Amino acid sequence: MPTEERDLLKELASGNSSVIQELYSSVFPKIRSFVVKNNGDPTDAEDVFQKALLQLIARYKTKSFVIESSFDGYLYGACRNLWRRELKKQKRVVTKPDTIELVREEDDMTMAVLEQEKWELFQEKLKELSDNCKQLLGLFFQKVPYKEIVDKLGYSSDNVVRQRIFNCKSQLTKLIKSDSRYKQIKDV
Repeated sequence: MPTEERDLLKELASGNSSVIQELYSSVFPKIRSFVVKNNGDPTDAEDVFQKALLQLIARYKTKSFVIESSFDGYLYGACRNLWRRELKKQKRVVTKPDTIELVREEDDMTMAVLEQEKWELFQEKLKELSDNCKQLLGLFFQKVPYKEIVDKLGYSSDNVVRQRIFNCKSQLTKLIKSDSRYKQIKDV
């Protein structure tokens, strides 16, 4: 991460209001757009953005970490993951007016941080795969049909693509499980 982005994280954690205002000006419109396009409203976007900022600050103050991408991209990814988690949680909510929610805000934040760490480990290990595996898994994760992958990448059949994807996923799993952070994340 470039020095100015490292300083940005430090300034954010110190509560520098001009940095926070700059993030609201530059990144928040993208977050609002994402949330609104994905079954949310501007208020939901504000909540997600604030949670992501708090998550970043909490992580910075408790444990050093390195942002591999741009700061804006990292913040956008954290917000996107938080919103997806929120949507998943809403599907499980019982809609009785007298039901009391048992999830504490601190527990929710801890789970969000943990999910972000898992995502970062996944992304890091994905980068270690061969270019062919990255391309294949990218198409697979985008749910591109096997027949299209055969055509795009010039494989001989669906079965070859399936086998190659299986091998790439196995390599990725092995890389993730061999990392010392995996055991820490898994045990939580």
